[in-house]
Amino acid sequence: MRSYALYLAALIALIVDQATKIGVVFGLDLVRVLRIDVAPPLLNFRYGENRGINFGLFNDGGDSSRWILIGISLIICAAVFLWVRRSHANSRLMLISAGLVIGGALGNVLDRVLYGYVLDFLNMSCCGINNPYVFNVADVFIFAGAAGLILFEGRAKSPRDLLRDMR
Repeated sequence: MRSYALYLAALIALIVDQATKIGVVFGLDLVRVLRIDVAPPLLNFRYGENRGINFGLFNDGGDSSRWILIGISLIICAAVFLWVRRSHANSRLMLISAGLVIGGALGNVLDRVLYGYVLDFLNMSCCGINNPYVFNVADVFIFAGAAGLILFEGRAKSPRDLLRDMR
């Protein structure tokens, strides 16, 4: 198995996630100013501390829920890693997708360990819809990686197979 693609994708996702958080939240002093309009409404920086999961779910928990969420994230990383290894995925795209999920999840785990919450700063709205939620680059990697795992599930598919599966 060419697992170097998985490791490299995970490492790049982790580094890019942490670099963007440090650069935007601390470098641009978003932690103090709380909001920076970059290209409104499409792209704005809004400071957020996510102590829960997506969309602020389970946000009311204390320190115990922080460690539970860290544990769940690490279990998911291990499960994705083992699943890809056991499936003998030969698709480089499948391995990269798994690496993106793992790297993104580890980026959010690192935030929880360092700060007690996940640093969020991206806010995007469009077409008259005002999105009140913030997210981060790790979330983008997790979403893209999960989509890749679905699309490149380990067996080669032709474009015709993909279209048939979407029906």
